Amino acid sequence: MSNVNIVNEVEGKVAIVTGAASGIGRAIAELLHARGAKVVAEDINPEVEALAKPGMVPFVADVSREDSAVRAVALAQESFGKLDILVNNAARIMNKLVVDMTRADWEAIMSVNVTGAFLHSREAMKAMIPNKSGAIVNIASYAAYFAFPEISAYTASKGALVQLTRTLALEAIDHGIRVNAIGSGDVVTNIWAGKLANGPEFLADHGRKAPIGRAAEAREIAELVAFLASDRASFMVGAVVMADGGMSVKIG
Repeated sequence: MSNVNIVNEVEGKVAIVTGAASGIGRAIAELLHARGAKVVAEDINPEVEALAKPGMVPFVADVSREDSAVRAVALAQESFGKLDILVNNAARIMNKLVVDMTRADWEAIMSVNVTGAFLHSREAMKAMIPNKSGAIVNIASYAAYFAFPEISAYTASKGALVQLTRTLALEAIDHGIRVNAIGSGDVVTNIWAGKLANGPEFLADHGRKAPIGRAAEAREIAELVAFLASDRASFMVGAVVMADGGMSVKIG
């Protein structure tokens, strides 16, 4: 990306970012912090603790657990006095045909990608409502609208996340809280770790099928999050902003 002037668009705000140990989540947490926000960086992976610094508090937790959402919001309030931003980024993927998938397989994906977002949004709303302001940004995918063989749980979860975004947006706006999502395309991350021999290489290769001819870097998605979480996006409610290099408008 070309150099641009940094805008302190989230200065003074307090954010929770889930799935913050690596990839898109880490890029989001680091960018929000660099732009002036205080951040609770949540991940089930203990490597998230490496992000600890003034204004950045790591939190090791399973986002699919109800108590994790409660504790994350409490940690933000105890550490920084309030909560302004929630970024539901944590996600898992699985490469299996439907006929080979167990119920446990299905629920493992849905519990993180959808239930985790629901739980954290619910608890964040409770903290934001008294202040009559806030922003929730959900990291969805162009897979919310387009299907691929062997990732049915993932595509279903991202479709559900988009509808959660739209419905919650209607419920939240009366309280001054904006809810939006990003329809991310292929991003070079480690989401396929333990499932494919070289996940980042696979994503980079698949991304070349997009009209732009490449996959995204995590920072490119983080830039959109910073915008949607800021007052610069004050008229955006229930939007799904596609950031997929044109994949969603391509036929064939």
